[in-house]
Amino acid sequence: MKLIYTLLASVLISASGFSQSAVNWMSWDEAVAANNKNPKMIFVDTYTDWCGWCKKMDASTFADPVIAKYMNENYYSIKMDAEMKDTINFNGYQFVNPNPNGKRSTHQLAASLLDNKLSYPSFVILTPTFERMQILPGYKGAKDFEPIIRYFVEGASKGVQYEDYMKDFSSLYTQN
Repeated sequence: MKLIYTLLASVLISASGFSQSAVNWMSWDEAVAANNKNPKMIFVDTYTDWCGWCKKMDASTFADPVIAKYMNENYYSIKMDAEMKDTINFNGYQFVNPNPNGKRSTHQLAASLLDNKLSYPSFVILTPTFERMQILPGYKGAKDFEPIIRYFVEGASKGVQYEDYMKDFSSLYTQN
């Protein structure tokens, strides 16, 4: 019986650790509502179902516990299918997919966020007032991604240039 309790405890501990090592993804509307209550930086992952590098980011970078913990604490993270069929009302505008049944038809909000530079994955960093700070295209491994997501919270939002921020940067990976 003691063995069963020990195994059950290990499974529960593993499961709770796993759930905390994932980014808390939100829809656009969920992030807007959360931001209205408690403003934070906004991170938008624009992806498509057919994008292999997007799937690799999900399986590696976004599943990394250091990345997930930092993003969950400092961003509202939005997972946005660039080809979604949903209508999004935001800031007095209605954004739609103009050809929702067409192959590879891009949603207007995704196109707007990416300045119509449609490569996937691409990430958009927004201020708490939804002003775009940066578009970041392409796959990034966790250790390369960490200074980027930290810079926008700890550096850029305070007017620090990236080169200056990196002079004193200390990775969370070396602190573990």
